[in-house]
Amino acid sequence: MATLIKIGNSQGIRIPKAVIEQADLNDKELLFKVMDDGLLIQPVRKIRQGWKEKFDRGIDSGHGEETDREWLESPLTDDEDREW
Repeated sequence: MATLIKIGNSQGIRIPKAVIEQADLNDKELLFKVMDDGLLIQPVRKIRQGWKEKFDRGIDSGHGEETDREWLESPLTDDEDREW
């Protein structure tokens, strides 16, 4: 159970360590959503967080075709190199 504590003119939430560990909230930025029946607290998820690791695992697993590897490993070019 969490408790509210007074912090200046505001209030804070004191969350037990066991709950923080179980919800994997340690050292994370939190997002608060007001719901009809309470408050939802969840870690902020960064857009594309973890994508590189997932792509690398897919490539390393050998499930991609050779053309996929060539495309992913190709150097970036400017539009100037393209013929329109």
